[in-house]
Amino acid sequence: MSTVNIGLEFGKLDTEVFMIILKSFPIILIIAMLLEVLVIGRIAEKLVHSFSDDTDGFNAKILFTIFFTVIGMSLIMTVLGTMIGKGFNLSSFESLSHWPRNFSIALFCELLIAQPPARFVMKKLHERQENSTIADDNSSIDFD
Repeated sequence: MSTVNIGLEFGKLDTEVFMIILKSFPIILIIAMLLEVLVIGRIAEKLVHSFSDDTDGFNAKILFTIFFTVIGMSLIMTVLGTMIGKGFNLSSFESLSHWPRNFSIALFCELLIAQPPARFVMKKLHERQENSTIADDNSSIDFD
């Protein structure tokens, strides 16, 4: 999202703008990771429990989690990104007019780019863990 927003702010994506993006990326990444883990992730989890039942499937809960996380992260990072780029002042909240665009792009990226490989890797890790557990359980069986 920072690449899109910075590129749109400058009206171009050349070497100079790309260097600005690279310089700001570590700061934005650290802030986003902390914000997601410490604040937004916890809120999203509580909202998922409020809007879903125990009988709802895994995929429904994942979609709710993605939706609530993207809403929160895109809202906060829209303002924080502007503050990081232009300084900390109240006019940074004017950037909220860009939130619908940021939300749409973030949701698209999360659903179609980030989540599929992440879920594939997690599925493979769980399969490996289950196979390891089954092998350990079978090795301890005594037939005597």
